[in-house]
Amino acid sequence: MRNICCVALKPSLDHQPPLTLTPRQSLESAAIYGVIESAADIIETWNTETSTFAKVTSMFYENKPEAMVFMDRVKDLQKTMDLLLTEDPNSERLMRSQKLMEIAMKRLQKEFYQILSMNRAFLDPESVSTRSSLTSARSSYSDFPEDDESQHTVGDAIIEVEEVSTNVMTDLRSIAECMITSGYAKECISIYKSIRKSIIDEGIYRLDIEKISTSKAKKMSWEETELKIRSWLKAMKVSMETLFKGEKILCDHVFQSSDAIRESCFSDISKDGAILLFGFPEIITTKTSKKKSPPEKIFRLLDMYSSIAGHWQAIASIFAFESSLIVRSQALKSLVSLSESIRSLLIEFESGIQKDSSKVVVPGGGLHPLTISVTNHLSLLADYSNVLVDILAGSPPPDKTLLPESYFNVSDSDDSPSSELSIRFAWLILVLLCKIDHKANHYKDCSVQYLFLTNNLHHVVSRARFSNLKHLLGEDWIKKHVAKIKQFSDSYKRLAWGPVVASLADYRTVEMSPEEVKERFEIFSECFERAYGKQSACVVPDPKLREEIKVSIARKLVPIYREFYNTRRSSVLLLAGGGGGVRDLGLVVRFTPEDVENYLADLFTERGSSDTSSVSSPSSCRSRQSTP
Repeated sequence: MRNICCVALKPSLDHQPPLTLTPRQSLESAAIYGVIESAADIIETWNTETSTFAKVTSMFYENKPEAMVFMDRVKDLQKTMDLLLTEDPNSERLMRSQKLMEIAMKRLQKEFYQILSMNRAFLDPESVSTRSSLTSARSSYSDFPEDDESQHTVGDAIIEVEEVSTNVMTDLRSIAECMITSGYAKECISIYKSIRKSIIDEGIYRLDIEKISTSKAKKMSWEETELKIRSWLKAMKVSMETLFKGEKILCDHVFQSSDAIRESCFSDISKDGAILLFGFPEIITTKTSKKKSPPEKIFRLLDMYSSIAGHWQAIASIFAFESSLIVRSQALKSLVSLSESIRSLLIEFESGIQKDSSKVVVPGGGLHPLTISVTNHLSLLADYSNVLVDILAGSPPPDKTLLPESYFNVSDSDDSPSSELSIRFAWLILVLLCKIDHKANHYKDCSVQYLFLTNNLHHVVSRARFSNLKHLLGEDWIKKHVAKIKQFSDSYKRLAWGPVVASLADYRTVEMSPEEVKERFEIFSECFERAYGKQSACVVPDPKLREEIKVSIARKLVPIYREFYNTRRSSVLLLAGGGGGVRDLGLVVRFTPEDVENYLADLFTERGSSDTSSVSSPSSCRSRQSTP
């Protein structure tokens, strides 16, 4: 248009004669007039002030092709106005063009508002953010059999949703570009911000994210706090994968022509909701209590840290604008606060193990509550090893020299974060094992002490083998402690059942008189009854370990007794038949080999407590290392 209307008209003076236009100037003037009138025809048709039809309907909905022509005429009109403004700013044509432009902009504002309002279902962040997924689903749909009507229905629905969403976004961009180039960017942005911010705010509200003051957080019970954390974790996932992601995509598309407007719009729309979302963890970490923190608190904090860290790339991408720096800073502050709280809870956890002074004596040398709670805690912590490496980076690790080489091999040259994390876990388990070793001294019977150590070390190793602790501690650590379990188990069997075996071991092939055989049967019976009486109260909670110990005892004891029983029983019968005063064989031979097997098979199940668990200091009756 500027090429067509490229005449420079000078303002006429009163004393000058009327300006005489050349044929070329007349042609250019006619072209300007034609542009204005052509724009006027369609603009007046959709004037909301003069047409009831235009007031109650949507141009884009009623007549999409005409809407496109409308915007083309508006763009032409704007070019003409730019020309008239430089060459004849006081002309009536410019004034008429300005009035037409005002009418056109009111129309486009109405259309922009209507499209944003009436198509919320197709412009919600979830729909927008999953457009690529819909495209993939549509591609997958083409692989289904053509005669499958249900698949066709699903495919058609996907195509329809995607097409409507795409068309609506395209219309919004067309209107936005037209209004911006016409100098009405402010009005366009105002409409967009007001509607889209309400959608973000509503989304945050529906996700149950609310502003919590520090004072309120301190007053909340842990149960209430945990519920809010779980709700926040779900909200974080939805917000980053749909809410903010979808809004960023929509904003970038609608205002593609202006980086400044895109930044301004998205920042103003999302900032409040994002700060509220990312500020929650920082508020929660300021919560203090005079009571000891519940064990599960650290896992909820780790979940929040993992959520922010896992979405960090998306956070940096979605909130990449300089005006969104405050959002990124808030997310980073929450990460720092969570890190500090988690490190503090780990210190508290170690201190709790070391300071445990409970005098609970588990009946029968079973699993101590401290062993169960600590191993559960550590195995769950191992699931967060990836984030714990980052959280603990820079904090001083345990002194490597405190870990005996026989317990855990430490390479002096390996100072990697993952190696330091392994040392921390190995150290915490060592603290537990030393504490358990000390608690074994509460048992009066030396054999029960070793069974207690066997049970508890076996539990620790089993949890390590079947959790991520295995990767942190390594196969070498597990092999060493499996061997240690066998040492404890062998010591238990030697102390508990060794005397029973010894009562027969040296008498299987020795020549013996019937009286000596009778005496030996009585000695065995007394030893077996005494051992069984003590050990029947002992427990082995793990079924596999229980069976291994019982089988091992039976293999040593039953064959010896069966051999003695089969070869010497006749001597006792002979003595009884010869009138030697033994009238009841059962008084001498009280157990058959089958009886012994049955009694042994019934060991180590829960029966209750006995005097074997009374408190004493048995260090004089056993000699072993004080640490495993």
